[in-house]
Amino acid sequence: MELAPAYRAYIDCLNARDWARLGDFVAGDVVHNDRPLGLAGYRAMLEGDVEAIPDLRFELVSLVSGGVDVAARLAFDCHPKGMLFGLPVNGRRVRFAEHVFYRYHEGRIAQVWSLIDTAGIAAQL
Repeated sequence: MELAPAYRAYIDCLNARDWARLGDFVAGDVVHNDRPLGLAGYRAMLEGDVEAIPDLRFELVSLVSGGVDVAARLAFDCHPKGMLFGLPVNGRRVRFAEHVFYRYHEGRIAQVWSLIDTAGIAAQL
């Protein structure tokens, strides 16, 4: 399986808020940052992100894939309402990056390791 096109389709799914299709890309027993969330928990996490950041858009900056792994740098330019990662953003515009690694199993994302540049957000406030 070619992971780069599959990953780009996953990003398109997120940006379309097509939660009904999330299971096409994410395994039912997905683990996020070593927490077993399962598909329902992962979907709830993403829906919570969109609730906190109504203009959330995942912009793929760089992508490396090989074997069963994908590494990506995502950029965000958005206006979160209220608190974001414990920071009082309150509707202000912030720009930040996420570095995320994925492990695929049987064609779907099975593990996710995510690191968000919260220091970069804090510096903008």
